[in-house]
Amino acid sequence: MECNFADMFEAIVDIAPERTACVVVGGERRTFGELEDRVNRMAHHLAAAGVQAGDHVGIYAYNGVEWVESMMALYKIRAVPVNINYRYVESELQYLCTNADLVAIVALQEFAPRLAAIRADLPKLKHVVIAADSSGASTEGLDFVDYEEAIAAASPERDFESRSGDDLHIIYTGGTTGMPKGVMWRQEDIFYALCGGIDAMSNTKIENPAVLSEKVAGGAGPTVNFAIAPMMHGAGQVTMIRCLIHGDTGVITPKFDAEQTWRVIEQEKVNVLGITGDAMARPLADKLEEIVDDVDLSSLFSIGSSAAIFSQSIKDQLMERLPNIVVVDSVGATETGMNGIKIAVKGEIPKGGPATVQPSLDSIVVDEQYVPIVPGSGEIGRIARTGNIPLGYYNDPERSAQVFFEHGGKRYSIPGDFATIEADGQVTLLGRGSIMINTGGEKVFPEEVEGVLKSHPAVFDCLVVGVPDERWGERVTAVVQARPGTAPTAEELDAHCRKHIAAYKAPKQVFLTDQIQRAPTGKPDYPWAKEYALARVDA
Repeated sequence: MECNFADMFEAIVDIAPERTACVVVGGERRTFGELEDRVNRMAHHLAAAGVQAGDHVGIYAYNGVEWVESMMALYKIRAVPVNINYRYVESELQYLCTNADLVAIVALQEFAPRLAAIRADLPKLKHVVIAADSSGASTEGLDFVDYEEAIAAASPERDFESRSGDDLHIIYTGGTTGMPKGVMWRQEDIFYALCGGIDAMSNTKIENPAVLSEKVAGGAGPTVNFAIAPMMHGAGQVTMIRCLIHGDTGVITPKFDAEQTWRVIEQEKVNVLGITGDAMARPLADKLEEIVDDVDLSSLFSIGSSAAIFSQSIKDQLMERLPNIVVVDSVGATETGMNGIKIAVKGEIPKGGPATVQPSLDSIVVDEQYVPIVPGSGEIGRIARTGNIPLGYYNDPERSAQVFFEHGGKRYSIPGDFATIEADGQVTLLGRGSIMINTGGEKVFPEEVEGVLKSHPAVFDCLVVGVPDERWGERVTAVVQARPGTAPTAEELDAHCRKHIAAYKAPKQVFLTDQIQRAPTGKPDYPWAKEYALARVDA
């Protein structure tokens, strides 16, 4: 068997069709057999609408069966699913649809007005499927097919052409040019980098993916995974893919709610909870303090965090109330896959940097000449991954050459995180080498925000930085040089930004200054801006 997600999913279907594959909190449930029927139908519908192997199709929805079914349907016909951030405003949406060369989109009704507003500017977009919801949003101006009608009218047969581990999966992620970039993964590579092809604890590699279905045939029961992250991000996608190809049950939720999360864990007998850093961990820990005696969490054996800072104090709080669970930090990037993992120890004093982890297979730290750093030397390098890595960024050869390249006959992915290696071989991450802000797992590029701020009539100049935030990891903060006679407020600038960019990118704090400090060349002095902001936060 090749490492192809559709093939691996079908192998599970044939063995355990009655097993629950997907549960949507407050919504539908699907067994593997039910999912197979609906996925085949959607695949046939999209193919009949002209979607061909290699075509890119956007999925524009909250977590729900539409996301799961559409993604798997595209794998069936060798097309490529593309995640669309549902927070995007029209200009951002138009950029992604154009950059990704989308030929079709599956969307919730709630987002139909945004699609209609830019429809005329997307000449490559040939087909739209809209899933009805409770929003009551207008679909005027869109030529579309209803989601359920499309499924009902199509064939349930599994009669597709043969597939390959070379079939693509693209994840759009925030990039250092200020706009999202599509990271192109071969399915075989992403299987080994992110979807369980390499056991994270033992660093052992599955040589033949057929072993996954063989385990199910041998009687291995499902693990119930509750991934809170939205599927519009890589963490949510790969967790669900992993469930579907391993024969596990994936629980997803359209909206995060701390108390609801603990109630769902009890109701669905969840074994593994996946979160995104402190933005989720803090409210979960605080709510657990209130209801710990009112919920049965005996099924839960692991809480894992990825994509954002997970503070030791919150880990300790969770472990105090749930002494029998394993709390795990995993680190990586869309451009590299898993870089390392660490089981939390209660009361442990963290080393300098966001996290110290045991590196995963093929993860190394290299110097400027790509020579591995000597453990315990204190030398700082950049974390890199070899082996199963992405092909590059879609439609961006220049940036691809900077991050994904070959040296000495070996391919590397080096997205720019600085790190060092401890004497025991563990890797301590020191932070992104660029000026990217990570707020609650969302990547924010300062220059994009600055451009919007400068379009405000009261802003003469500005710099945007991230400052530490207990819940979100980093808080977007602006240092602003106002025009004479004006004093723009944070509320005023926040409202202005929300008209042009997603709300999470808007500055949550604004500090005024008489003069923005820049280098003689005019380049921004971000260290100065951060120091300026931090001094005022402390004050």
